[in-house]
Amino acid sequence: MPRFSVVIPVFKVQGYLRECLDSVLGQSFRDIELIAVDDCSPDACGAIIDEYAALDERVKAVHLPRNVGLGQARNAGLERARGDYVLFLDSDDSYTPGLLQALAARLDSVGELDILAFDHVRTHWYGRGGRSQAADLIERAGTDVFRLKDRPEYLHLFLVAWNKAFRREFFLEQGFRYAPGLYEDAPVTFMAMVTAERIGCLNRVGVEYRQRRQGAITKTPGRRHFDIFAQYEGLFAFLAERPELGWARPLLFERAIYHMLFTLKRPERIRAADRREFFDRTSDFHAEHLPAGFTPPEGSTGVYMRALAKRSYRAFQAAELAERVRKAGPDKVHKARTKVGKRAYAGLYTVRRRGSLDPNLAVYSSYWDRLPSCNPLAVFDKAKELAPQVHGVWVVRKELAGQVPDGIDHVVRGSRRYWEVMARATYFVNNVNFPDGIVKRPGQYHLQTHHGTPLKRMGLDQSAFPGAARGMDFDRLLDRVDRWDLSVSSNQHSTKQWERAYPGTYESLDVGYPRNDRYYRSSAEDVAAVRARLGIAPGRTALLYAPTHRDYRTDWTPSFDLARVAEVLGDDFVLLVRTHYFYDRNPELSDLAEQGAVIDVSRHPVVEDLCLAADALLTDYSSITFDYANLDRPIVIYADDWNVYSQVRGVTFDLLSGRPGDTPGTVATTEDELVDTFRSGRWRGPEAAALRAAFRERFCPYDDGHAAERVVRRFFLGQDAEPATVPLAQRTPAPRPSLR
Repeated sequence: MPRFSVVIPVFKVQGYLRECLDSVLGQSFRDIELIAVDDCSPDACGAIIDEYAALDERVKAVHLPRNVGLGQARNAGLERARGDYVLFLDSDDSYTPGLLQALAARLDSVGELDILAFDHVRTHWYGRGGRSQAADLIERAGTDVFRLKDRPEYLHLFLVAWNKAFRREFFLEQGFRYAPGLYEDAPVTFMAMVTAERIGCLNRVGVEYRQRRQGAITKTPGRRHFDIFAQYEGLFAFLAERPELGWARPLLFERAIYHMLFTLKRPERIRAADRREFFDRTSDFHAEHLPAGFTPPEGSTGVYMRALAKRSYRAFQAAELAERVRKAGPDKVHKARTKVGKRAYAGLYTVRRRGSLDPNLAVYSSYWDRLPSCNPLAVFDKAKELAPQVHGVWVVRKELAGQVPDGIDHVVRGSRRYWEVMARATYFVNNVNFPDGIVKRPGQYHLQTHHGTPLKRMGLDQSAFPGAARGMDFDRLLDRVDRWDLSVSSNQHSTKQWERAYPGTYESLDVGYPRNDRYYRSSAEDVAAVRARLGIAPGRTALLYAPTHRDYRTDWTPSFDLARVAEVLGDDFVLLVRTHYFYDRNPELSDLAEQGAVIDVSRHPVVEDLCLAADALLTDYSSITFDYANLDRPIVIYADDWNVYSQVRGVTFDLLSGRPGDTPGTVATTEDELVDTFRSGRWRGPEAAALRAAFRERFCPYDDGHAAERVVRRFFLGQDAEPATVPLAQRTPAPRPSLR
């Protein structure tokens, strides 16, 4: 029998689940069992749980046949628990190192306790907060063992399930179970605290309590918050059956009313239209359960309670206003922070936003208003076929307007027509973000296609890497994320990263990258035509070298001697070099291109052309790796500065580990190794092929030539994202040129 059973109910947290599970399984105290309850989660949570269960015998995977909610998922885990003590942990939170060892040591020193409470710290997306408001209470407890009747102030400990270790037999003997609905923690916590004979506190931060910006039900307004009344009715029904607990009734009444008032005052929970009804329900509860001789507490809570007793919503509103004024202070200057007031919009845009939307107008942009390309262009082309009624307009920079292909309607960023279409369009498609000045109107829909699979850290994850986040305004970033309705993903790795790095209310569309459709729809003739346009002589092996951007470099310098490598490759090869679009032209590269040693394709507008033309890819940490894997052609990683890059920019997994699924092919870390990789033939040997296959399986699960269609049907037509994904084994990528 393990010392601790840790029950983790799981639902739609795939971006955080691994961190949670690792925080438990990585504890120095090993005598545990972890019961992960998949509450019929629609994402990859169930698969993640099964993966951990296969690797660690301490993990028990429980899959519920239907979604039952947090409380009943905890109950399901409790039924399977066998430990001396049971702990509940929410699946987006995590334990601090050493917590379980400290709990075990305290129990060994003071004997068995019914409840052992510990502290927590709130972790926001922008950083770690301080200790909880109950930190002083926990510290004052020291090593004391007490009953709540003797120390009633400990009823003010945080009302959650996850900051306490419960003796399992005590919990089961009392018949405690979590009820369906929200606020299920409070009744069980109160029941346990008033019935426990031996309570102790551990003065230690045990839980990193994640304050999710989006997705937390406590930040989602709606009728579900009315569940609080049924939860507390259950608590007082419990008290009615236990006359010996009469001493606790006034204490619990005060805490119940305080909790209801706390909920009522929060617009992120109770909508304006529901406030009066919620107040009336709280007044009803107050009247029904008011203990004889009860005296309201001092301060604002007492003022609110007297308003409840009078059933005066006007008195409650007056108390709210007085509290806001008091908190603001007499010298505070209130400044409006409306989005419109802070931005210098074109006057036309403001006026046009008052008019009706055009239901058949779509705005497209790629790479901060560069030429049409990438996923948005693939969506644009497919929309012309499947949703011809939708007229697409591209936003481009003034200096590029003359290069837009014929037949593509476009506007220059900042022009009069630009503001008109931004005000009136119904659909918005981008692979980055539209400017901060764009206001999302009701009825407008935004599709975020992204432009790569994230090996490097992105979004909020960059806050831990100052070198990569230099100049980034995370608040404004999140304002832009709030405009997204759909987020396109090409694999589960990306989906999980986006959910954490860009927290929002959008829906993930796991359908593959539209731009990658070409890798399954291009013929041998298409490939030959692209090679001819690029000047690749027939019979030569084309090697595409495409390094990524370095946050710690202002310009691009080749990481190896291009001339030497080109010479070593010999006349049978041709080296195509594509620098990142962040960089200006490189003189050395230009000279080599003029000499015919390499072909400079840095300004070629369509990277998919280059991938189709290349027999193999040579890169470092670029996201092109994940797209090129669709072609099932050799990939060589040149990683001479991996340690620096991974520390400065941050990475989501170890590209050089050599593990199947992590590494896409042969790896070289020095120029000599790179030369030997090609001389020896390892770059296209059986070991490299096996690594490539595993990498492709992990990162190309949805790309099958139909991604654009699935996106268009879902976004423009409101249909299911069909057709179904073709299994990897049944896909046929574009034929590759003959390798020597």
